Amino acid sequence: MTGAEPVNWDREVDLLVVGSGVGGMTAALVAAVEGAEVLLCEMTSRLGGTSALSGGAIWVPGSSQSARAGLTDTATDARRYLDAMIGEPDRGARREAFLEAGPIALDFLEHHTEVKFAPSPKHPDYRGNLPGAAISGRVLYPLPFDGRLLGKDFERLRPPMPEFMALGGMMVGKDDIPHLLHPFASVRSLRHTLALVSRYLWDRRRYSRGTRLLLGNALVGRLVYSLRQRQVPIWLGARVESLVQRDGRVIGASVSLDGRTQSIRARRGVVLATGGFSGSPTWRRSLLAEPIPDHSVAFDGDSGDGLTLGTSAGGVIDTTHASAAFWMPASVMRRADGSQAVFPHIMLDRAKPGLLAVNSAGRRFVNEADSYHDFVLGMYRSHADVNTIPAYLVCDRSFIHDYGIGLVRPGQRRLKRYVDNGYLITAATIPLLAQKIGIDGDALMETVRRYNGFAESGIDAEFGRGSTELNRNNGDPDNLPNPCLRRIERAPFFAVAVYPADLGTSVGLATDRDGRVLDRAGSPINGLYACGNDMASVMRGHYPGPGITLGPAIAFAFRIASRACDGKAMELDALRAGRTKHEQ
Repeated sequence: MTGAEPVNWDREVDLLVVGSGVGGMTAALVAAVEGAEVLLCEMTSRLGGTSALSGGAIWVPGSSQSARAGLTDTATDARRYLDAMIGEPDRGARREAFLEAGPIALDFLEHHTEVKFAPSPKHPDYRGNLPGAAISGRVLYPLPFDGRLLGKDFERLRPPMPEFMALGGMMVGKDDIPHLLHPFASVRSLRHTLALVSRYLWDRRRYSRGTRLLLGNALVGRLVYSLRQRQVPIWLGARVESLVQRDGRVIGASVSLDGRTQSIRARRGVVLATGGFSGSPTWRRSLLAEPIPDHSVAFDGDSGDGLTLGTSAGGVIDTTHASAAFWMPASVMRRADGSQAVFPHIMLDRAKPGLLAVNSAGRRFVNEADSYHDFVLGMYRSHADVNTIPAYLVCDRSFIHDYGIGLVRPGQRRLKRYVDNGYLITAATIPLLAQKIGIDGDALMETVRRYNGFAESGIDAEFGRGSTELNRNNGDPDNLPNPCLRRIERAPFFAVAVYPADLGTSVGLATDRDGRVLDRAGSPINGLYACGNDMASVMRGHYPGPGITLGPAIAFAFRIASRACDGKAMELDALRAGRTKHEQ
């Protein structure tokens, strides 16, 4: 959608940023640090989009943060890994641009803002068998953040999904879980649990939820706080209706706010960062392969506006990806208020010993402990021959007690509500369970028998479960001989249906190495940029490791802001030397 240039502009800024996810806010923040006048427009009433719902991980190889922590990693190894996984030529050198800019972007943010990260001590790449794969050093998480510092903006942050909070509103990190599950196991666990719960109860006297922010919420909180420190205006409920072009250059936009359309002049350009098209039925039908999934774990406000605006200005969508989206197996349950919970099965249950996944023929079809993306790709491959949508995760009662499954937390004894609403399917025997989920009982019995044999030997002869660093890292180290295999034998038995769900989109607007949107001739459209999921992913539908959407979003947002600010934040010679101009 493009509109005519107005006679008079209602407002003029240097950079207009559309969307308040990590990509958009990073672009706005870097530009503001460099002295540009910025306006950030968010279509909805909450800040953060899918970024706020995410785990907050970023995949950025070769960072100084990892080096300071003694975690060895290099861009050279990462380059080998990406080349081996993606395989195709690096079109427009965008892959190299990401590897160059990512570490510098993190240093810039650390030095000039409150956006700070720490590396995960151990977080293997998802394809550990490829050359250049790493066990640690490439994945970083935002530091926790005190939401009270945001003032009124705290209630404007998009909260995590309810199922990822304890006690109705307390965010919980991976390190908190052992203490909360066993508060009396040690003095340390008791103190940790009491500190978390007491702070949460105090928070609830003033706020709608706990103010201890973790994961994606912490990252979004840090970005919002830093933007406010730089006095960057943020318009909520502001939808960009059309772009304004002059002689092929994007010079502004028409923005609808509070029932009035305003003309915003953008002297240095417009950045599209609206989150991709996960929430758009029209774009999903156009760009996703059949069968198009009914579910998504992305924010439903990712309505494809960036793609619509970009193509209206002459931009093209790059569809030459291995997959149009990034995938997650998800289970679905109706909440008490009638809304629907779509729960992502990341790796907390699938990699644990004593669970298997089967298709409608009662057969395994994938290594259950592989990455969420690879699990769903396995679903689609199997579905070409036999119905695998949904697939079923099968386990026994001891598995639920020890590890939980989906929305059912570890140690939970009262399972009746999950059974009554159809989320958990249960039976006293494997054949009866098979009957309830509509598959052949003999086939499922044979699958369980073979799986139990693998558990005894410690070797999964069918899919190699437990043979990779990723598998073992997410299994149970106390379970021997294989941390990912245990017999399924203690009645009652359970099944949970899982469906393919996109967690974000890969296909997007074609751009150059600086995030400039390209036209059909491959030339940049002056004044128009895209980052985050509005930009065609540099991973091209492949999933190398956790955080491969947010990491590039930060890197390319940094490059965009630098380009729009005439290269002040990042000069190419300094970039190649691995330092910012502020460190020279």
